[in-house]
Amino acid sequence: MASARAFLENVLTKVDIQIGGNRPQDIQVHDERLFNRVILHGTLGLGEAYMDGWWDANALDVFINMVLMANLDRVIQVNFDSIFTVVRAFLLNQQSSRRAFKVGEVHYNLGNDLYSAMLDKRMVYTCGYWSGNSPAQTLDDAQEAKLDLVCRKIGLQKGDRVLDIGCGWGSFAKYAAEKYGASVVGVTISREQAVLARKMCAALPVEIRVQDYRDVDEQFDHIVSLGMFEHVGVKNYRTYFEVTNRCLKDGGLILLHTIGYKKSQLTSDPWIEKYIFPGGVLPSLAQIGKATEGFFIVEDLHNFGADYDTTLMAWFKNFDAAWPALRGKYGDRFYRMWKYYLLSCAGAFRARDIQLWQIVLSQNGIPGGYTSIR
Repeated sequence: MASARAFLENVLTKVDIQIGGNRPQDIQVHDERLFNRVILHGTLGLGEAYMDGWWDANALDVFINMVLMANLDRVIQVNFDSIFTVVRAFLLNQQSSRRAFKVGEVHYNLGNDLYSAMLDKRMVYTCGYWSGNSPAQTLDDAQEAKLDLVCRKIGLQKGDRVLDIGCGWGSFAKYAAEKYGASVVGVTISREQAVLARKMCAALPVEIRVQDYRDVDEQFDHIVSLGMFEHVGVKNYRTYFEVTNRCLKDGGLILLHTIGYKKSQLTSDPWIEKYIFPGGVLPSLAQIGKATEGFFIVEDLHNFGADYDTTLMAWFKNFDAAWPALRGKYGDRFYRMWKYYLLSCAGAFRARDIQLWQIVLSQNGIPGGYTSIR
């Protein structure tokens, strides 16, 4: 029986990745235990070994892109960690009301200094819109273009009252209030986000709440949700659309902006679930469609997932440049974890393994049809 190293080296060679090579896709192995760890623990083992310094890639985003393009993640798909993750998701509601605030504590409460350094000037923590009619050249421009795109897609008018589910640091709320004269209620499960969001939106008709979306029971002209649906969980998709249905006024629109996956699943990648987004899972179009039945009509579907690659690379560039000032607080293992998160996700979007959808929903259809806006 071939050794773990020989097996994995053979697999990588078939897709033109070398161990010890000097091309962008090649990797360097610093600890031979890496190979058994990957065989036993799959993607969780690969990510943890990177955090521990057992291997490096000359260009991590390029390596991950090539691995996913060749479907190498399926070669070692079944292991204890993947089975445990699926079983746990099947038996438990990982995103229940009681568990909903965990991702805020683990991820979004890490520190506003980290996110201020990494993101654009408006602190938008979702995919920028680089590929519009006037392609953006900078991260700031791409995020402004995305926020404006959202406002235009829902036909936002002065005086409209909007619910922002998963409002983050208030970037959309601030933009909609400043540029369109809307009033916004933003809900987040992160105390740290809420503190800064209230400062950013001071003197504007914006209310920021630390609140679970299930507890909202008011009427709004429109509802937006940018990068929050990934935390809802399969067991709660129907509830999510029940809530949005009861909160939307007649004639209003919902814009759902979410990362999505090409097939239906109960869980996310074990490494991402453990270290980055606990309880997170990417929806499929089939799951979204099933959950909206009887509530909404899909008026428009826009996929600009390739733009997330560019966004993530810009975030990493900012994070890397700011690291000397952040290092004392966060430590070197955090740097490797965060680098792995940003660059592996960039590679995944580049491979088109995961997507970014903006879906416009109405309750009873737009008379004469909806005009797609890009």
